[in-house]
This record gives sequence, C-alpha cells and structure tokens, in this order.
Amino acid sequence: MITAEALVLGSGGIGSAALAALARRGCRVIGIDRFSPPHDRGSSHGQTRIIRQAYFEHPDYVPLVLRAFDLWHDLEARSGVRLYHECGLLQVGRPGSPVVAGVRASAERHRLPLESLSAAEAMRRFPGFYLPPDGEAVFERRAGVLLVEACVRACLDDAVAHGASLRVGEMVIRWKSTGDQIEVQTDCETYLAPRVVIAAGPWAADLLDDSGLHLTVRRKAQFWFEPGDPVYRAEAPCPAFLFDTPTGIFYGMPAFDERGVKLAEHTGGEVVPNATLVDRSLRPEDEQRVRRFAAEHLPHLSDRRTDHAVCLYTMSPDEHFVLDRHPRQPKVAFVAGLSGHGFKFAPVLGEALADLVLAGRTALPVDFLGLARPSLRA
Repeated sequence: MITAEALVLGSGGIGSAALAALARRGCRVIGIDRFSPPHDRGSSHGQTRIIRQAYFEHPDYVPLVLRAFDLWHDLEARSGVRLYHECGLLQVGRPGSPVVAGVRASAERHRLPLESLSAAEAMRRFPGFYLPPDGEAVFERRAGVLLVEACVRACLDDAVAHGASLRVGEMVIRWKSTGDQIEVQTDCETYLAPRVVIAAGPWAADLLDDSGLHLTVRRKAQFWFEPGDPVYRAEAPCPAFLFDTPTGIFYGMPAFDERGVKLAEHTGGEVVPNATLVDRSLRPEDEQRVRRFAAEHLPHLSDRRTDHAVCLYTMSPDEHFVLDRHPRQPKVAFVAGLSGHGFKFAPVLGEALADLVLAGRTALPVDFLGLARPSLRA
C-alpha cells in the first residue's frame, strides 16, 4: 500500500493544475492517471483552447477567469514556456444572440473593455470573415489562445518540481472511506491518503456515482484546414472567433503553424456511453457541418483539411461546472461537468480544489458552482 498526504485522480487540465497547487503548498501528493498525460483520450488536447474574459455563459465566471489569466502568466514565467497567444477574440451573432448579449452583460458588470462592431465594420477590420447584414460583433482584445498540451505539461512539470509524484497507466477502480483515510484502489496498486481530489474528466461519473450528480459525455470533432489566404494567419492579425449562428455555435483559431486554422462546433455532439470506447475515426457527417459553416463565414479558407481529432465534453445538466466537496465524504473534493468551456479555468479550479481538501473551504468565488444548486436537480 502506498501512502500520501493527498491523491489526485486524473491529470488532465484540471487534475494537473490541482496536483501543482497541492505540491506548491508542500503537500506530499500523488497523481494517478490511466493514460500518460498530456494525452488525447479525454478533453485536454487538440493544440489550442480559447481563453476570454467577458464570459457569455454567466458574469459570475469573470472573477475566476481573471484569476486564471494571472495564474497562466505566472506558470509561463516559472516554466519559461510560451502558453498563451493574445490574438483577441471576435464573437458574432444576430440581434438578440445569447452569445453577444451575454458577452456584453459580463463586460458591463465587470467593466471589461469591449468593442462593438457592425457587420460591415467587422468585415473591414477582419477581411477573412463574412457576417450577415443583420449580424453584430463584439471584439475582446484581451483574449486569445492557450496551447493546451503545453499547459498540461507545464503544470505537471511544476508539480513534480515541487515534489509531487505521478503514476500513469493505472486505472482507478474504486475509492472508499476507511475512518479518517480514503483508500483508492487501482488495477495495479492500493493508495491511502486523508485527502482526495477527483478531476477525472469524462470518467468522473464512474467515481462520483453516489454523489447524485448526473453527467453525460459527448463526442466532439475538431478539424484543421490549410489557410488558403494569409488573412487567416495569427500574424495577419487574425483573431480567434466564435459565431452564434441559427444552426449552432461554431468556433475557431487562426493558423499558428503548418497545421492551419482550427474549426469545430461547440453545440451538438453524440452522447457516448463509454468514454474509453469512443470512435475517434473521421466521420463525413462530423465534417459536413463545419465545412458548411466555413463556406458561409470564412470565404477565403482553403477546403484542404490538414488534420482532425476527437475530444470529449462532459456535460452537467445546466452546462455549468460542478465544483464542491463530496456530499458524503468531506475530505474528497471534485470538479466535473465542465461542459466544453472549462480548460481556461484550470489553474484557478486547481487552487479551489487544493483549498477544499486542505482547509475545507475556499475564498475563491465558486459557490455558484456547488453541487446543491437547484438547476442540477432539474
């Protein structure tokens, strides 16, 4: 049996950040993962993730994402590795669009700088995009792109540098309370610690089946295309972008390298019963919707696909994160149901999880993400 002061189950985006947060506080902590991170089996992969401040999902996220910005910059400084490209973010919708209205609401409440653009103004400024005549846009200058695998690797290196251990290739089978300790059984070993963090991404439901939380996992396809025109290169400059269209929400990132422009649909996705057995092949129906979006809104983009990947969204019932202590085991803290928009928050969620298992509470404003909220029981 292996003992520690804390265990972290899962070492993707959030798990790696929690591992680092605990290690930096002097905790003797072990991270456990069935794969070797950064890996492409879960949600923390695919080259890039958008990070933004004027959060359309809800203004309550803004203080957390502002803290996350600071923590990402701190990690860049400690690691000496570039993790963030500030290319700005263009968000587009028709009048009354939930995305544009939500961005404006968050910016107004938190006094964030934001530019409003008509369709014509947006197209003059960013000639790679087409907006419908009745479209409107908001441009957030202090936004951009995180390099996702580099971020996970930097968090893990930071954790190890501060004394953490990482065990990979081990699948967690079960955990249980044994008095004042938590026993974690993997397919290779038994671990014992007084504190446990669960950050298992699409496998979280397996480890939280007695919490009362209902989660679903969706298969999501991502694609990269040759730019075809220099207007889509980051140095053009081309911003990251998100379009709220009548057929769905689509997003993308400019070309940073030979892989090209990244495109994906944020809405939709096939519900999958087993996160380990997901079909990762290229399906024509995955690509058709993205190609239709590109043909309508990125008129100069090449149609030559350079790469594709499949990742997973773990959805909560209300599509907001769930971060809390386990209702029956207060020494177990967890985060789950990040619903496709959680990676950017990794370091601040890691801080919150470390607070919860070490002190039983956190000063970070995360109460709105708690397990007891009524919308999770709907």
